[in-house]
Amino acid sequence: MTSPFQSVFRDGLFAGQVGIVTGAGSGIGRCTAHELAALGARVALVGRRKEKLEAVAREIADAGGRAEVFAADIREEERVREVVGAALGAFGRLDFLVNNAGGQFFAPLESISAKGFDSVVRTNLNGGFLMARESYVQWMKGHGGAIVNMIADMWGGMPLLGHSGAARAGMLNVTETAALEWAPVRVNAVAPGWIASSGLDQYPAEMRERFKTLPRKVPLGRLGTESEVSAAIVFLLSPAASFISGSCIRIDGAVPNVKYSYPVAQRPATAAFDGFHLAAKPKTAE
Repeated sequence: MTSPFQSVFRDGLFAGQVGIVTGAGSGIGRCTAHELAALGARVALVGRRKEKLEAVAREIADAGGRAEVFAADIREEERVREVVGAALGAFGRLDFLVNNAGGQFFAPLESISAKGFDSVVRTNLNGGFLMARESYVQWMKGHGGAIVNMIADMWGGMPLLGHSGAARAGMLNVTETAALEWAPVRVNAVAPGWIASSGLDQYPAEMRERFKTLPRKVPLGRLGTESEVSAAIVFLLSPAASFISGSCIRIDGAVPNVKYSYPVAQRPATAAFDGFHLAAKPKTAE
């Protein structure tokens, strides 16, 4: 058995509970699935690439947890309905959903085609909505639960990611609406900023070079870690957040607070929290 996730939360916090994590094959989704499993939850891993999900399931099993794989494209309504039903069939309940799956590409608005814009919105907004709706309709409406939606630092616009910004802003509104319509099910969001996740290395070379300059623009002097995002998600799913719904936690090192009239001071970076025993720092962030 490998060393488990070094969570700041107490052992057994989610013992006997079940959660779905989408986009669980890599990055923040993989990290979050590990932390939830380490805290006692049984986890349904959802994503498009079965082999990546199976690798994560093996990692979780090696650390003493339990996870099952459900390959799916969350943009497909019927498949989402089937996957939520299959997870319920496998585990018998559904206590929480982590709507993490997403994707985008860098491009100025003027060059984004209708197909490209639609593809990103379908993944980052429509797919998240479908997963949340089916989790609510098939289980949470009658039993309660908690949902955390992944958005992003989209305040003030997202240059070169306008399609993703539009989708993330929409998901924030869905979060706020669902918190009212679906109460007492709790629905919240997290908004990561620049996170040192494996996904950074997947972007074009010119963007990877730009990423290396980002820490100088962050008031806390560094990029965030996958574990810091996962910890915020776990908090929102935990009993400590029992009176929190319709909210969004920013995980961005105060980047949206930067003003042209007050430059970012170049101070030593703050200490990072990284409890994920299998985390690999992306080359872009080295």
